[in-house]
Amino acid sequence: MTRIGHGYDVHKLVPDRKLILGGVEVPYDKGLLGHSDADVLTHAVMDALLGAAGLWDIGHAFPDSDPAYAGISSLVLLERVMGMLAGKGYAVGNVDATVIAQRPKLSPHIPEMREKLAAVMGVPADRVNVKATTEEGLGFTGTGEGIAAHSVAIIVDK
Repeated sequence: MTRIGHGYDVHKLVPDRKLILGGVEVPYDKGLLGHSDADVLTHAVMDALLGAAGLWDIGHAFPDSDPAYAGISSLVLLERVMGMLAGKGYAVGNVDATVIAQRPKLSPHIPEMREKLAAVMGVPADRVNVKATTEEGLGFTGTGEGIAAHSVAIIVDK
């Protein structure tokens, strides 16, 4: 059986934090605020995978009230999501994600993001697509207040 899930995440940009997207540190003067590393791209991917499997979302799986997740790499959390999927007999078919940010320019970092996400999900990089777009100066992403990400995932029976 094939199942489809959608994920969305958003975090505020703040000074004195690293900007991590898809497990890649992107040079920028701000980073994303959150309990973990606040990697909105990986969070959206995880939510899409969990949703496809009917496993709620990352807030239920990894609550921000739990100190065990403070500062944790979202790639570590993605590994745990992959364990949950495997436990239910699912594997990743493919993932398509879009990061919405006015700045910084993300295109130079996308190949590495795809590679890192694919490696954790155990699929070839050509099954993981990452795109970046701006909102032409509109809304909180357009004014540089935050970054958002959407993802769609297809999972299949092993």
